[in-house]
This record gives sequence, structure tokens and C-alpha cells, in this order.
Amino acid sequence: MSNAKGKAEAETCPVYKKCGGCQLRNLSYPEQLSFKQAKVIGLLKEFGRVEPIIGMENPCHYRNKVQAAFYTDRRGKIISGVYQSGTHRVVGIDSCLIEDETADKIIVAVRKLLPSFKMKTYDEDARRGFLRHVLVKRGFATNQVMLVLVTATPVFPSKNNFVKAIRAQFPEITTIVQNINPNPTNLVLGERENILFGKGYIEDVLCGCRFRISPRSFYQINPVQTEVLYGKAIEFAGLKGSETVLDAYCGVGTIGIIAAKRGAGRVIGVELNGDAVRDAIRNARANDLKNIRFFKGDAGDFMLAASEEEERPDVVFMDPPRAGSSRKFLSALIEMNPKTVVYISCNPETLARDLRFLRDQSSYKVRRILPVDMFPHTAHVETVVLMTKK
Repeated sequence: MSNAKGKAEAETCPVYKKCGGCQLRNLSYPEQLSFKQAKVIGLLKEFGRVEPIIGMENPCHYRNKVQAAFYTDRRGKIISGVYQSGTHRVVGIDSCLIEDETADKIIVAVRKLLPSFKMKTYDEDARRGFLRHVLVKRGFATNQVMLVLVTATPVFPSKNNFVKAIRAQFPEITTIVQNINPNPTNLVLGERENILFGKGYIEDVLCGCRFRISPRSFYQINPVQTEVLYGKAIEFAGLKGSETVLDAYCGVGTIGIIAAKRGAGRVIGVELNGDAVRDAIRNARANDLKNIRFFKGDAGDFMLAASEEEERPDVVFMDPPRAGSSRKFLSALIEMNPKTVVYISCNPETLARDLRFLRDQSSYKVRRILPVDMFPHTAHVETVVLMTKK
């Protein structure tokens, strides 16, 4: 793809400069991959050779989760879209080149239905109104669709008629949930939920494993590249069938469940978020796995306690947030002393910092570094790193 084509793509998005979500949309896709490769090399070359980045065959409409803020302007026009980067101003968007097309169409349909049901959008300044956000999740493998309506009040006038109206247009919607968020907050979702239609969750298949996705549970945004990323992480671990594996920062259990199904002898998952742990336990049951257990708690504390009891896994998978791992976690990892560490990172800057600490404070050596493009057209890049003892 030429650079001219890349610029043409940028021009096909009317809100490219206003939105700010696709920072690299002005580059062709091969140029984006070169940019990300160079970025990872610049930050990680001191640890060894960086393998060629794995990009997407079709880098469009890959986001399986789409959320839109709703707003009414001074002329009374209802707008749905995203907050402009660095502001709280809603940029109107009907379709996006990186978002799931079905999800975009559902959000537009909800917006068009609001006047006929006399539903008002929420006014943050006046703190009155009804609809705040709409969230759509779609299982790419199952084609199940969840619609979440985030409202400021629990009262939902004509909810049954609304459900019928939106499902008449989109019969592929398998569940509809009302999430109630009355608080003046930047958080999209509140704590309370009412199921208006269906089971209140959808399912998807990733790396041959089935996962339950609820409105508030975390699930990877790009399932196509997640299969690539997790497949490489399992490959790096070199599981033979007898290993004990620790999945730190396990979330809803994705990488641990895949490892349990693909050759690990025993898997332990640790996660601080109680909702995620409950989802992880359900996911393990859905995949009929008996060789995996999940614990709610801080991963660093768990590892220190396990080390004191001589409970030492052979392999540790770590997939921390963008801020990277804490010194406490990394020190506990060194104390636990597993043979193999597989670090999945969404931020090469904090990855470089953490690798430096492990190199200087332990006998771990980086063996492989592989970038994966999980979010085409954005500046983000994922990296999977294999470390073993010297």
C-alpha cells in the first residue's frame, strides 16, 4: 500500500483530525507497521533482536466493542459519537473504519429511535436526562450481539416497546442490558444492571476456548490479533504437559484457560478484580477444565506467599496494564524464581523499564521479543517477550 493510499484513507474519515483516536491514519498500513517496529526496536534493542512485527491482513473494523456518548446540542439535535481527544466534547460519528460495522449501525438506530420514545439524552451540567452512553459488544466467532444502554435513572419508559423496535431492525441482537449510572463520573458503566432481553451476556470463541462476556467484563478488543498474540505467548512458554503455570493479572482467565487447554499440567490465575475472577471461574467451567484455579488478590502478594510455602510455578505469564508492573511484583517474581517468564505488554516504554529491572536484579535473560499490531491506525503496539534463566 502506498503512502498516497494511506492519506486517501485518512481523507475518507471526516472526523479523523477531530476524533484523535487513529493517530497513524495519515500513514499507509505498511508504514504504520514500520513505525511501530522502529519504536519497539528503539526501546528494546538493548535486550536483543526484535523480530518482525505481525500485522493484520485486513486492518479495518476489528474492534468488537464499540461505545458511544450521547449528547443533545443547542439546536436540539441528538449526537452520538466519541469524546474528542483530551476534551469532553462529543464528536458525532455514524461509522468508523476501525469499529465493528454492525455495532455502528445499531448505535445510529438507537439514536434515531430516541425522539419517537420521547427519550432525552443526559445533560452532564444540569444532571438531568436519561440516556448517557450506548455500548455494543459482538462475538466475532459466535456473531452474538450485546446492546447496553447506560442510563442516568433506573426508570425506563416503554422499555418493552423499545426492545421490540430495536430488535425488529437487528434480530441478531441476543441480549439487551440497561446499566444504571447516576453518578457525576467519567466512568461509562455503573454498578447496577437490569436485563431487558436475553441472558445478560454473550459468548465468543478464542483460541478454541469459549468465553463469557458480560457488560462490565474485560475482553480483548481485537480477537483476530489476540489469537495471534496469545498463540505466540503459548509457543514461547514451550509447554510440555507437566508444568505448573501462574497467570498473573489473569482478568477473565483468557491466557490461563488457553494454556490449561494447550498443554499445561496445572494453572493458577490471580486477579484483584472480583468480577473478573467470577467470570474466569465461569469460563473455566464452560471449557470443562479441571486443571485451573483462580484466586482473588494482588499478584505480588500471592507470589511472595507462594514462595514462602515453596510453591514455585515453572512458567509465569504476566500481562500488566499500561503502567507496567510494580517493583513489588517484579521483586516477588524474582523471589518465586520460575524457569520461564512470558511478558505480554501493551506499552513498550514500561516494558523496557521492567525488563531493565529484571536484568539488573536477577539472572533472567531476554530470549525473544515479538511485536504484534493489535490496534491498527493507532500508536499502540503489543509486545510479547520470552525470558529464561541464564
